[in-house]
Amino acid sequence: MEKPTAPAPAPGVEPARVAARVIAVQEGVASVLAEPGVALTKNAAALLLPSRPGPDGRQERLLAEVLRIRGRVADLQLFESTAGVAVGDPVELSDTPLSVRLGPGLLGGLFDGLQRPFEAMAAAHGTFLPRGAEAPALDPAARWAFVPAVRSGDRVEAGDTLGTVEERRIRHRIMVPFDLPGSWSVLWIEAGVAGVDDVVAELAGPGGGRRAIRLAQDWPIRRPLPAPLLAAGRAERLLPQRPLVTTLRIIDTLFPVALGGTAAIPGPFGAGKTVLQGLIARYSEVDVVISVACGERAGEVVETIRDFARMEDPRRGGALLDRTVIICNTSSMPVAAREASVYTGVTIGEYYRQMGLDVLLIADSTSRWAQALRETSGRLEEIPGEEGYPPYLDSAIRALYDRAGVVRTRDGSVGSLTMIGAVSPAGGDFDEPVTRSTLSAVKTFLGLSADRAYKRFYPAIDPLLSWSRLDERLARHFETSGAPELPAQSRALRALLHEADEVARMLRVTGEEGIALSDFIRLEKARFADAVFLQQDAFDPVDVSAPPARQRALLALVMEVVERPLALADRDAVRRLFQRLTAIGRNLNYAPDGSPDRARLEAELRAELDSASAAGASRSTETS
Repeated sequence: MEKPTAPAPAPGVEPARVAARVIAVQEGVASVLAEPGVALTKNAAALLLPSRPGPDGRQERLLAEVLRIRGRVADLQLFESTAGVAVGDPVELSDTPLSVRLGPGLLGGLFDGLQRPFEAMAAAHGTFLPRGAEAPALDPAARWAFVPAVRSGDRVEAGDTLGTVEERRIRHRIMVPFDLPGSWSVLWIEAGVAGVDDVVAELAGPGGGRRAIRLAQDWPIRRPLPAPLLAAGRAERLLPQRPLVTTLRIIDTLFPVALGGTAAIPGPFGAGKTVLQGLIARYSEVDVVISVACGERAGEVVETIRDFARMEDPRRGGALLDRTVIICNTSSMPVAAREASVYTGVTIGEYYRQMGLDVLLIADSTSRWAQALRETSGRLEEIPGEEGYPPYLDSAIRALYDRAGVVRTRDGSVGSLTMIGAVSPAGGDFDEPVTRSTLSAVKTFLGLSADRAYKRFYPAIDPLLSWSRLDERLARHFETSGAPELPAQSRALRALLHEADEVARMLRVTGEEGIALSDFIRLEKARFADAVFLQQDAFDPVDVSAPPARQRALLALVMEVVERPLALADRDAVRRLFQRLTAIGRNLNYAPDGSPDRARLEAELRAELDSASAAGASRSTETS
């Protein structure tokens, strides 16, 4: 059969024709009047064409999205500055939703919130990008070795794998378009080297329809990618049953995050949020990392990009950037693009999840995303809710986190998308609307504390504020993975920390003489557990990452200290003992597994503990 020479597809935001005119404009929003007979579609892409030429004399094309429709009038959200836009300017409308390009070439990429690659735009326009700058999301010149997975005559459906290409050590699946209805037959498919816009196969469907298949396809960012597959029974949503291994002790042991689950990291400025997110991204046991910098300061975003480029991937070798997609809209960029950036990142994450991969998405920060919602809502003159946020803030946050999860595809592959949102509450107020709505939507809360950060307790996750709702769900996993005692140890350690906090409050009022010796011992045990187990040195090559087996061995040692009955003579003796135990425990964290130093330090700690227990037992005998 002769292969068609179909042209490259439209990139998903290419409007159809001039069909409306601007009738009103304000910062970020333009109202347009459609011509008679023109259909308007909510969330469809549009291009506004200012009558005044740009600084370089060219015709500017300003991307926009239809937010609200009132008869023939539509309110457009512009992703660029509206300076120079005038009443009467033409607008090109389409019925295509605002979409992203999905295909090989995403990994290692640096995009803005509309998936425009910064590197390509900088090469074309220089350091300072003009308004309306455009560039293909995926490099059309890149070539990929396509290996078919089906043959001519095979029947396929939406989401099925047609073939694969190798993308930076990831086997990237080329799949049947996700919105394709019914069963289709493969007319022809060919192996070889192709670009993202080249036709590699053709399908024949019901009623004689045909569909050319390319390496890339488009998908609307505001529509969950697996929605049509789930509705048609071609995919199945599963409950998260395994923890996300971050190799951070306080998270994995006390406040676990589910693989395919959701978590929030709220914290004030200076609490180490950026460093914590970098550690989670680098050491978590996932295949792909999506980092969304949403409204953060440009300096922090640049630092993040440089760190990812320099960091070595501890799982696969090479650079961490090789399995990372970075999407950034800094605080100086348009507000509307900031709002779209989170949805762009989630859609890319869903795409890799559909390949059966484990994906981690970290959004920093969802507070800035919510502020973009508030600004757009105000421009549309909607009735404000609490603190000026739109009344649908809570449902918007829930809908965003609901796109995380575990999905099993028709071929049995299981992929996951874990979402961790950093929240930046003003003044560290966890009761403000964004933080409150986020906490009701996520399953794990990792609250950062300015007080712990001031004391140089890192990670500065406050064990008295944080929580995880996954204890019962993950208990089965720990039973089958050889650690059935872990949930009970975790509960006991959390209980000790809360009891010690009550003792510390009493001590501040009454002094040491006002509390019993047993309470003082319990307080010192909690301080020991905090210093040795909860704190982790991000700058030490050994302590920076603690695999599950190393965590469990240390936790068993800590619980041995916590549960050992001690009958020491006075508070000074207790204080001296735990100073020695803490010093040994901290040195233990720097000793590699299986090293002579580790064995020696474990023996020293147990000897100190045995000595204190024997001394206590001897005094008890003499007293009796």
